[in-house]
Amino acid sequence: MNNDTTSRQGEKDQQQSKQHEESFTLPVVEETVHVDKKTIETGKVKISKTVKVDTETVNLLQVQDDVEIERIAINEFVQTPPPPLRYEGDTIIIPVMQEVTITEKRLLLIEEVRITKRKVESKESQEVVLRKEEINVQRS
Repeated sequence: MNNDTTSRQGEKDQQQSKQHEESFTLPVVEETVHVDKKTIETGKVKISKTVKVDTETVNLLQVQDDVEIERIAINEFVQTPPPPLRYEGDTIIIPVMQEVTITEKRLLLIEEVRITKRKVESKESQEVVLRKEEINVQRS
């Protein structure tokens, strides 16, 4: 009987371990989330732009070159012609030559033309239109 009891006991243990193997279930759980956005109007903004026009007087400094031409009579005979032009400060000197018939031909320096450059400054006022933009924001 002991053998029988032992064998029955062994069979029960095997059945129980098979039941444990077969009936052991582990549930797997997964959570998900769904996020959504919703637009909610909390107020309104009104934007307007205006342009202001102002007139200002602007003083301008104008610089221009003024040329003075002076003719100086020389009327001298020269052996060799002078250089085509020369400078004395801001003045350009241009010799003017003429051939004169005599028994021999000689150069007669008739005149020099002197050109002097001067700066002339004058002040002038002008009306100028300036524009300026402004932004107005109104919240409601």
